[in-house]
Amino acid sequence: MSVFASFRGSRSGSKVGAIASFLGLSVLAGVLVGALLSPAAFASSTIVNKGSDAFNSLPDYLKIDPPDQYTAFYATKGGQWVKIAQFYYQNRVDVKWNQVAQTVKDAAVATEDPRFYKEGGVDIIGTLRGATSTALGGSVQGGSSITQQYVKNVLVQRCESEYSVDANATKKQQKQQEKKLNDCYQDAAGVSVDRKIQEIRYAMGLSKSYSKNEILLGYLNLVGFGGSTYGVEAAAQHYYSTSAAKLDLNQAATLVAILNNPANLRIDQTAKENPGSNPDNGYKATKDRRDYVLERMLVNDKITKKQYEETVKQPITPKLKDVPSGCSTAQQYDAGFFCDYVQDIMLSDKAFGKTADDRRRLFRQGGLNVYTTLNLDLQSTAQSSLDAVIPHSTTYDLGAANVSMEVGTGRVVTMAENKTYTAGATSDPGATAVNYTTPYEYGSSGGFPTGSSFKPFVLADWLEKGHTLYETVNGSSTWFNYQDFKSTCGSDAPYGGNALFQVQNDESWEAGYRSVLSATQLSVNTAYMAMAEQLNLCEVHELAKSMGVDSANPANKWSTAPTSAIGVNSVSPLQMAEAYAGFANGGMTCTPIAIDKITRMDTGKSITVPKTTCTQAIPKDIADAVIYALKTVMVSPGTGALANPGDGIPLFGKTGTSDEAQQNWLITSTTKVAQATWVGNTGPQSEWVNIRKQSFTNATTGAYVYGGDAKLVVAKPIIAALNAVYGGGDWPAPSSELLYGSNYQPPATTAPQPSTTATPSPSASATSQPSQTSQPSQQASQTSQPSPSTGTDTGAGSGDSGGDAGGLLGGGDQTEPTPGTG
Repeated sequence: MSVFASFRGSRSGSKVGAIASFLGLSVLAGVLVGALLSPAAFASSTIVNKGSDAFNSLPDYLKIDPPDQYTAFYATKGGQWVKIAQFYYQNRVDVKWNQVAQTVKDAAVATEDPRFYKEGGVDIIGTLRGATSTALGGSVQGGSSITQQYVKNVLVQRCESEYSVDANATKKQQKQQEKKLNDCYQDAAGVSVDRKIQEIRYAMGLSKSYSKNEILLGYLNLVGFGGSTYGVEAAAQHYYSTSAAKLDLNQAATLVAILNNPANLRIDQTAKENPGSNPDNGYKATKDRRDYVLERMLVNDKITKKQYEETVKQPITPKLKDVPSGCSTAQQYDAGFFCDYVQDIMLSDKAFGKTADDRRRLFRQGGLNVYTTLNLDLQSTAQSSLDAVIPHSTTYDLGAANVSMEVGTGRVVTMAENKTYTAGATSDPGATAVNYTTPYEYGSSGGFPTGSSFKPFVLADWLEKGHTLYETVNGSSTWFNYQDFKSTCGSDAPYGGNALFQVQNDESWEAGYRSVLSATQLSVNTAYMAMAEQLNLCEVHELAKSMGVDSANPANKWSTAPTSAIGVNSVSPLQMAEAYAGFANGGMTCTPIAIDKITRMDTGKSITVPKTTCTQAIPKDIADAVIYALKTVMVSPGTGALANPGDGIPLFGKTGTSDEAQQNWLITSTTKVAQATWVGNTGPQSEWVNIRKQSFTNATTGAYVYGGDAKLVVAKPIIAALNAVYGGGDWPAPSSELLYGSNYQPPATTAPQPSTTATPSPSASATSQPSQTSQPSQQASQTSQPSPSTGTDTGAGSGDSGGDAGGLLGGGDQTEPTPGTG
């Protein structure tokens, strides 16, 4: 049996025996080495020597890990960085020695350890007093020097850092985590002789490695002041709305008083929360302890008798200032969802740690300034535009969102939705924790069927396979046979059978022979299905995935059924913006990023952040040809014309409407920035409504908004604001081979381009069409191209619809119909 072990069971004996045992153990531990204690108090010098040897074998080096700090998120506003949120598990702000008022230092030393500057890390007199109290009371009590208290707080801090409980874990996992945390707490601060001996050993080692001022400052920066408030600076801010450097004597004495029992002496609780110390009783318990602190300061010559008498009469008058934590604070900048996105990145991306625990520890310990890509000025425009058209709460559970990202850099500059951000579940229909703009892993959204906004990927594959923009396709039939479609990677449908399914256009007169260019401008479903019959759908989807478009929720199977060509799969707005930015970037797709840089608060040094990854997904000439076609969508009679701000900045885009107009999209891009706007249903699918059958009032202009146009009305101010900041140039015209084919021979003279204005829909009023003169003209290269030698266009219209394979598909994007006719 070891010398230490021989004392562990002695607590059940007589009081004299208990005192002798504890004092003997203290001697054996070396705590009282050099003190005026006679070795004869114990059995023999042999025991003393063995105890000293055992004590000296304990580790004396204690690594001082950085304490938890807050992490701050920043975004730009007017070109300046603005803090939009901060996070802390422990609200703490480390300060330097000269940033703490002398009154605080004096109060702490006079009350907690008046011999602090004379002792060697352990208060021998206090230890003897504590040992006697322990023996008489049956538990280890008191006697801790400031250095020992610092040691205990360092060990507790380490427990909380290494064994935190994950709120997202299962109950079984949380129970296991809680046990590990509690076991660590017991080792760090539990009531046991063994723990006390190790604490003393650490304290003696610490006193050899650090100066007294360093230890005192470390202690004041680390200790808890009640609730989630830790460290003297955070305590000064929270309780008195000031800094630690400006604390007066009354305030300093009160904060030091709280250290005696932070849970019960804190001064931010009501009478119901804390009967012993609250505003109703003048914080009685805390005031009693504060007066004791002042008394100890007087006794130890830290204040004069006059200062004591004046201050002891003063009441405790806190000036509370809450320091919110989390993304809810970003809501004042309309940035709650973006903030949550950045937090998710930091907790999931391996750039911030190999394991989830490593990443959580970095985020928890904080001390990080995170400078994000968000532009608050543009974000305000995006939020205002969404709120003006789609209310936070409606009769039906409708959502709307916008996200914008820079071309070539992947920087996300707006991320907004028509809801108030909340960190958890809520019964408020105008609030949600779900981020509609991002894939599932970054906000729990499963995405939304894209409708015809998926068609550009079909078009890109069409061109890669040697087809052209002016090639004529037969969009006459609305009935298709599964066996006429090819998909080498499998399908949701029996492609080998003769099963028929129907696809409808927005209007019957859209059917017929037309060029692919016209079919794109007017979003004709049957024409695109005819194109899909000539392609391998597997290759179409592989192309889309190479540009960042995949299931928003990996748990949802990606469909390669024939109707997937017109958008039945659910994708997030961020993924669609990424893909369209890839088209704009010459076919090179860049992954989104939300963080520009991160620096450490204490040193200013930068830490590694995720970088965008750019990949040449499709050839540049193919991307240019796709853009050439998609530019026609944004001028009349194109389905996206209403969203074009007419500011002269070249713009391409594509609308999308799912079956029964339940999900509505507009994705656009300039050479500088792409944006995706979505308006649709978010509740149970059985409750989804046809948005074309809804109407809204623009809260900004007071104008009537037809439901089918809501996405366009929302997007227009956002596009205008993006263009005002970024500008933009034009793209090169595609080769004649991509327009007409390799066998095309241009005539001797150039014939005029066929008019982009086709016969309007019989159901659309002339006055509701946007003015042709108000839109930017087609690029010069288009107007100089001759008419294709074959095929005819059979009228204007649109047909942005998708749906379940085999279903009766209808809907589409109708450009500004007369109210009630859509």
